[in-house]
Amino acid sequence: MATFDVREKAIVLHPEDDVVIAKAPIPAGTVLEDGPERITVRGDIRPGHKVARRARALGQAVRRYGQVIGFATEPIAQGDHVHTHNLAVGELQREYEVGTDVRPVDYYPPEQMRYFDGFPRGDGRVGTRNYVAVISTVNCSASVCQFIRERFRDVQKDYPSVDGVIAITHKSGCGTKLFGEDHEALMRVLAGYARHPNVGAYVLIGLGCEVNQTLPLMDRHGLGRPPVLSIQESGGIRKTIEAGVRAVEQLLPVANAARRTRQPVSELILATNCGGSDGNSGITANPALGWAVDELVRYGGTGVLAETSEIYGAEHLLIRRAVSEGVAKRLIDRFKWWEYYCRVLGAEMDNNPAPGNKAGGLTTVFEKSLGGVTKGGTTPLQDVFLYAEPITTRGFVFMDTPGHDPVSVTGLVAGGANIVCFTTGRGSVFGCRPAPSLKLATNSLVYRNMEEDMDINCGVILEGTPLAAVGRQIFEEVIAVASGKKTKSELAGVGEEEFAPWIIGPVL
Repeated sequence: MATFDVREKAIVLHPEDDVVIAKAPIPAGTVLEDGPERITVRGDIRPGHKVARRARALGQAVRRYGQVIGFATEPIAQGDHVHTHNLAVGELQREYEVGTDVRPVDYYPPEQMRYFDGFPRGDGRVGTRNYVAVISTVNCSASVCQFIRERFRDVQKDYPSVDGVIAITHKSGCGTKLFGEDHEALMRVLAGYARHPNVGAYVLIGLGCEVNQTLPLMDRHGLGRPPVLSIQESGGIRKTIEAGVRAVEQLLPVANAARRTRQPVSELILATNCGGSDGNSGITANPALGWAVDELVRYGGTGVLAETSEIYGAEHLLIRRAVSEGVAKRLIDRFKWWEYYCRVLGAEMDNNPAPGNKAGGLTTVFEKSLGGVTKGGTTPLQDVFLYAEPITTRGFVFMDTPGHDPVSVTGLVAGGANIVCFTTGRGSVFGCRPAPSLKLATNSLVYRNMEEDMDINCGVILEGTPLAAVGRQIFEEVIAVASGKKTKSELAGVGEEEFAPWIIGPVL
């Protein structure tokens, strides 16, 4: 039987952990030397999966990251594969300790400020892209918006400062309670995209009779009086398309007048998200992204963690970083809302890991959440925002979003995020417009297999590259992309169909 030091074949994340994580395939019978212990692996183990470091009795807690990730559903022997067949969530009571892990931020002095080339806007914010947007207020006008966009597929030859014309379309806007929770959320999203720093100009297009009327949208969210078209008032599809084309033709010179100038990185609002996570996510890409978030915060910028349903079971770690009782309460209130929301709809918060997550080695929502929360780095939690609410606080903040990737990022971008970092262990082809999205692979296999879609390979951490070095690489790439470098998803032309506002309630 081959014998190795445990750290050659696996990762020990915390001295108190009951499991180790395979870095590469480990054949059955392999012996892992863990100090005085000799762990004989009792089955073939795939990368990202867990091996029992010590035996666990039925019902006994199992720890990873030094935290409980679940309870043994049958006796687990040392060397066993630990996964869905012998581990489940069980009953776990968290104790919330507000602010116990708050540490002062070691800010860089002003003379060390880093800069990027961005588009300054009249409201003081800075864009990383410069689009003209054709925005539908209701699904009934979606096709018209797309037909208008099709007339402007190649605008950069005449308007070099414009990144393109995009159609912002969706599946909602009617069949909902006027000014109810769904309607308010949709208005926040559409207003957030309309006034986004990456949008240089826009036109609103509706059918005319929908719940989501343009006038209340503009008045309640301070949009002024942009070009607005109603299909019913314009006389149908063809006439609205022609009027929309004329409106965009007038907006393009306005947007083209914007120029990139030297801007401090403190103007960046970096949204973090993950999709297709695996057992390596919490070891490589997520904490490396967390390092970059910490670095951005040290420069006075903003990093946003989200996906409430995917930090369930790890929220106590964020509460320990909350700067006040009020911030902690807002976060706790969102989890109470989610528990109620799921209970009413017959869903379960503790049944989150998807089949792909499980195939990648993640077993419980607690395990997934403990890895996911590392995207937020280590600095104090300064504020908590509702879905698509304007992000007005600098530093590390949280936004309440679902875990579904496009719905989550739509809310983050509506809140003002001007750049996105998206980690994936199973592979993702996510993209976003108007905010560029970098994809970070958690392992080298996925990076090599989908290199045309991945921006950074964080799997090199498993091969010996220091986590801080990869975190630095992410931070530098964020600056480059913010300055205009195209991401892989932008080069692939991806990002408009991923606009997906959260439909919270019933469609009437």
